[in-house]
Amino acid sequence: MQEMKEARDEYESLDLDLEDFKGDFSFDGLYAKLVNGMLAAFRDEEIHSMEGLISVTTNDAVPSGKSAKGHSSPLFPKVDALLLIFKDSCTQLYELQKQIDGRLHKLKKDVVSQDSKHTKTLSEIEKGVDAIFSSFARLDSRISSVGQTAAKIGDHLQSADSQRETASQTMELIKYLMEFNSSQDDLLQLSSLFSDDKRVGEAASIAQKLRSFAEEDIGRHGVSLESGNATASKGLEVAVTNLQEYCNELENKLLTRFDAASQRRELTNMGECAKILSQFNRGTSAMQHYVGLRPMFDVEVMNEDSRLVLGDQDYTRDSTEFDNALSTRYRQIIDTVRKESATIRAVFPSPNDVMSILVQRVMEDRIPNLLEKLLVKPSLLNPPPMKQGGLLLYLRILAVGYERTQELARDLRNVGCGDLDVEGLTEALFLEHKDIYLECEKASMKQHYKAKIEELIAEGQIPSRGTPVSSSTQHISVTVVNEFVSWNEEAISRCNLFSSQPAILAANAKAVFSCLLQQVRQYTTEGLDRAREGLREAASMNQRFHLGRKVAAAPSAAEGAASAGETSFKSFMVALQACGSSVAIIQQYFANTISRLLLPVDGAHASSCEEMASAMSSAESSACKGLQQCIDIVIVEVDRVLSTEQKPTDYRSADDNLMADHRPTVACTRVVAYLSRMLESAFTALEGLNKQSFLSELGNRVHKAVTTHWLKFSFNASGGLKLKRDITEYGDFLRNFNTPTVDEKFELLSILANIFIVAPESLASLIEGTPSIKKDAQRFVQLRDDYRSARLASKLSSVWH
Repeated sequence: MQEMKEARDEYESLDLDLEDFKGDFSFDGLYAKLVNGMLAAFRDEEIHSMEGLISVTTNDAVPSGKSAKGHSSPLFPKVDALLLIFKDSCTQLYELQKQIDGRLHKLKKDVVSQDSKHTKTLSEIEKGVDAIFSSFARLDSRISSVGQTAAKIGDHLQSADSQRETASQTMELIKYLMEFNSSQDDLLQLSSLFSDDKRVGEAASIAQKLRSFAEEDIGRHGVSLESGNATASKGLEVAVTNLQEYCNELENKLLTRFDAASQRRELTNMGECAKILSQFNRGTSAMQHYVGLRPMFDVEVMNEDSRLVLGDQDYTRDSTEFDNALSTRYRQIIDTVRKESATIRAVFPSPNDVMSILVQRVMEDRIPNLLEKLLVKPSLLNPPPMKQGGLLLYLRILAVGYERTQELARDLRNVGCGDLDVEGLTEALFLEHKDIYLECEKASMKQHYKAKIEELIAEGQIPSRGTPVSSSTQHISVTVVNEFVSWNEEAISRCNLFSSQPAILAANAKAVFSCLLQQVRQYTTEGLDRAREGLREAASMNQRFHLGRKVAAAPSAAEGAASAGETSFKSFMVALQACGSSVAIIQQYFANTISRLLLPVDGAHASSCEEMASAMSSAESSACKGLQQCIDIVIVEVDRVLSTEQKPTDYRSADDNLMADHRPTVACTRVVAYLSRMLESAFTALEGLNKQSFLSELGNRVHKAVTTHWLKFSFNASGGLKLKRDITEYGDFLRNFNTPTVDEKFELLSILANIFIVAPESLASLIEGTPSIKKDAQRFVQLRDDYRSARLASKLSSVWH
């Protein structure tokens, strides 16, 4: 209690006010304001106590065993004072809260009262606004009604003014009409309006109105006149005649003025005359008159067109020169039309109509005059000679003319030609040429083919009919076939140019491609036939050798026959390779260029593929026959080499020693060398199934030839080994053919050769142990030199049955 009393004595009360909580209120600041007085004194005492404690500790240590309780003091002696401060502050805060609650209650009542007044005021304002809107609506309706009334009044006034104006004009027209009606012989008695040069436009307009009215009235009362009930219309006939005469004179006068102004390039006067003339037949006569007098349609100018494009008559231009000359002349025409367009648009009130007439005159007069001399349709029965360009020159000039005229039409369209169908006029210019185009194209390719063959004959690349085939002749040239294709590509480009519809393009492209197929078929077939002729001549020489090989000239004949056979074989293979390359070129050309053009027509693509296969079938047939002849020549030479080089002692040497020379015989070596030389060209020329079929047939024929050859000899044991070595040599070479059936046959021959090697007592077991050779073993066993002495027939009789 004593401590609380002391604390109350030390405590100085702190008064709290509402102002302390206004603005940027901080609780930390309020707290500091309450306790800083106490805490500051406490901190000073605490520091002093710590200093005393340190001093005592260092200088006067407490004796051991003594208690220090008598020196202790409270750790926080100001706590009671702080509690009093906090309690007093809480009391003040509670009082402040009650004050604030009272103020808030009063403010709430004031807000409710003001809100009620505000709501009432808003309701009254809304009623006032609704009344204002109603007033505005009524005012708007009234204004609209007044406006409609004013508009009606204005319409009535305008109508009345228009009727008054019309009545005035009608009266004036009637006055002028009466003048034309009464002046039957002399138009000089007319009003000054019709004779005043300054009022020509007004006079022309009135005259046209009077004329239209009079003619319409006569047409309306014509029936009455015919029935004899003549009325006022009888007089109007005189007026119509006078008006017609006046209009004609006025139009001629204006045209004369227009021409004079045109010569002086007075565009303003020309425009005034053209504007007035537009009232006569919509100005058609003036437009036609202006266009007809243009210098670009003079005869001298059009003759100059032909001279510049065609050039000197003694010199034949090519299509490129025609192209350049025609393009230049067309550009000059476009420049002239463009200049005329500028004048026309500055003068005429309807420039598009004048441009339409001008461009039509260009496309129907000037351009046809030039094309007529440029494009002279050739005769298909007697075409122009190739020295003069042939049909191809006409086709190229036609393409150049058509393409450049199309460009001219587009340029004229860009310059301006009204509603004129200038593209249709262009098509009409070339219609008669396009009708015969396809026939000319086909005839041109035939003419070119014939000329090319004549050129090759003249150059000695192919022989003429009845001339012996030279060994150096190039029977088929890929370069020539590429030239055929280039002709066709050019023709197809013209098909694209002249064929506007996909179906027409497909039909034309198919016909042109058919010409190429016919050319390649004829060229390759004839080339292969010429190569086959060489094979036939070589075969004939072989026959002569066989017939005369017993005479003294036989060796030279044999060498000649062999050389001719080898040369003709290689020549045919070269031709066959070129033929294959030519077919590949045609197929590639069809795939890249022709096939897409045929797609729009159902069945066209398949039909062309069938036609292409049919065209190549004749060359294929000739190739097959030629390959067979090649095989015959090879086999004949193989037979000759074997018959001349193979000695009886090769397989029946006097020294029957199994350790003899195991090299192949000379005949075998030369046959293999010959086959190697011959087949180099065959491996290059042939491919795929054709190559496999050829090598298979050749391998079988070689097998048959050597087998037949060996049946003419007898063999001892060493000869059997030699034969086995020959068989191995043949088999190793023919294994390069990659023909399993041939390989199998030579393997069987190798097994059969063992018949000559084994002892007689082992033959039965050999034959019975190898059933595959049993069929041929009976023939081969008879070739053993000991067949009779060893009585093999009886010993092996059980084997054959």
